Amino acid sequence: MSLGVLALIAFVPIAIVLIFMVGMKWPATKAMPLAWAACAVIAMAVWKMPAGFVAASTLAGFGSAVNVLIIVFGAIIILYTMQVSGAMETISYGFLGISRDRRIQTIIIAFTFGAFIEGAAGFGTPAAIAAPLLLGLGFPALAAVCVCLIFNSVPVTFGAVGTPVWFGFKTLRTPIEQALADGAVETGFTTFDGFLKHVGQWAAITHAIIACFLLVFVICFLTRYFGKNKKWSEGLGAWKFALFTAVTFDVVYLSTAFLVGVEFPSLIGGLVSLGIVVTAAKKGLFMPEEIWDFGERASWDKDWVGEIEPGKTDLKPRMSQLMAWMPYVLIAVILVLTRLSSLPFKGWVTSWVISFPHILGYESVNFATKLLYLPGTIPFMLVAIITIALHKIPAEKAIGAWKESFIRMKNPTIAMLFAVAMVEIMKQSGHNVMGYSSLPLTMAEAVASITGKTWPMFASYVGALGSFITGSCTVSDLLFADFQYGLATTIGASREIIVALQGVGGAMGNMICVHNVVAVSATVGLVGMEGTIIRRTMIPLVLYGIMAGTIGTVFCYVLFPGVF
Repeated sequence: MSLGVLALIAFVPIAIVLIFMVGMKWPATKAMPLAWAACAVIAMAVWKMPAGFVAASTLAGFGSAVNVLIIVFGAIIILYTMQVSGAMETISYGFLGISRDRRIQTIIIAFTFGAFIEGAAGFGTPAAIAAPLLLGLGFPALAAVCVCLIFNSVPVTFGAVGTPVWFGFKTLRTPIEQALADGAVETGFTTFDGFLKHVGQWAAITHAIIACFLLVFVICFLTRYFGKNKKWSEGLGAWKFALFTAVTFDVVYLSTAFLVGVEFPSLIGGLVSLGIVVTAAKKGLFMPEEIWDFGERASWDKDWVGEIEPGKTDLKPRMSQLMAWMPYVLIAVILVLTRLSSLPFKGWVTSWVISFPHILGYESVNFATKLLYLPGTIPFMLVAIITIALHKIPAEKAIGAWKESFIRMKNPTIAMLFAVAMVEIMKQSGHNVMGYSSLPLTMAEAVASITGKTWPMFASYVGALGSFITGSCTVSDLLFADFQYGLATTIGASREIIVALQGVGGAMGNMICVHNVVAVSATVGLVGMEGTIIRRTMIPLVLYGIMAGTIGTVFCYVLFPGVF
């Protein structure tokens, strides 16, 4: 069977998601089981995977889905616990003292705070934390989700202390070391770690350039789709603050990537810029002349609000700002302490491993979880319990918050189980008697066969495809690293830059990846609106890819002509 036909068949499960969930607005609870079933049939009928192998992959996918669901539950329980204690209302009241402008609040919370959380934890945590916080400030749930997903792109390449780079590209160690031995490498590095640092630097430069445009675009996106007047131009009123934030973040982000390495650009960039931009906002620096807000709630579209009501407008402080923010402070501190390899805490939380090797007897199908290392367990659930005592929440209210959180998990659980099961089948499809590449790799190879030397323009979209399918920039990098490296070698382009574009694409794919969309939708009560969210974030994804491709092409063919 030809590569083109195989690629079209492999695309069918994704087409089902796009047609039914995005086009026909089916909830993920219906679309994802259908996509899983189609993927299973294709794997067995075309890729000739045994039914037992597909069943084993499905079970492994269910296990991985539980990991994500624990994170979602942890984020929801934090939100409900802080709501019943009055902390969310107090935080919302406190933001009035920083800025009442929704554009400024979006930049501070969704971008800078989100970047810090991404750098510390990753795994969809930033949107799951930031979106409920914006909801508490009175944002429409749909607006909160969209801006958080769009902004959860720039920091993702260096999320979870650089995991997408140092772990995601680990499969390249052998070809890089072989190229070093043969003397067939680009200049500037002599070790595999040196190669990874260069990849991180090129990715950071690409993200940093795009960030300057992205921050302005998102506030314009906010005013166009969720403003009373539906005008892009209203977002431009805050362009000075947006560019100030972008430059502040970029300086720290790039400096860390070049001087330190791939572990801390997002974490340090987000933390430092958060402190600077909040201070600037309090002093009134670079602020818009007029305060922008959403229209009256009675005028909001019905699909803007989910099952959880936005924060009140008649706000009162229920406690001190420090006490209200303490759960988030604890979350941030614990995340950092448990993610740094130089401290003993990471070893403690990763020591307990639950594993299921060789599921149903298939050697390549395994599942393992480090329960205490999941952000949903430590710190989310742990901090939720601590907050009960910290905020002196009555027992009946605390119990009610946990009950409500469990109730909210029903629909996300169905969607997530089948979404991740489909992912696992796709990943395992590379093990087949036909000698075919896996479903995702088949699609990538088909595109590459058409693009040829223009590949740098499209490389990031393959990374995004990997994130959309697998729900993880890290897994996307693991899936496509060898492919991107080999293709760069074939067309004579810079391997560092092409691999960097893979990392950039994997990051931008977080905007639309089903896992993240389902997860963050659940935290703000937008279950069933996943297709609408993906449709709204598709335009920024495409624009991000165009900019990344253009920058990558310039890097490859202008700065490094004839690298071999």
